[in-house]
Amino acid sequence: MRHTKPAHRTLTALLATTLLAGGVLLGQTATAEPAAAKPITCNVSKLRADARKERDRGNQLKHLGATAEARKAFARADALERRAKQCADADRNNKPPLWK
Repeated sequence: MRHTKPAHRTLTALLATTLLAGGVLLGQTATAEPAAAKPITCNVSKLRADARKERDRGNQLKHLGATAEARKAFARADALERRAKQCADADRNNKPPLWK
């Protein structure tokens, strides 16, 4: 009989802990906002215009002799161009939902 009390207490504590953890997780998922609630929009023409401005700024810095700053400007321009390309590809490859 002595062996049943610790096992009974352990199982009760384990069950209570599991129920509490499940309740907390259920409460969090019910109140959390879905990740895709806010659509991400890109202005491709603005991104490309910003990249063009950064390239012009990089060329100007390069002619002035500030090569380190020019490299940073060119890197920012490349990043903006890459982002514009990703947005354009996503818009092009986006399929409408089946129910529309």
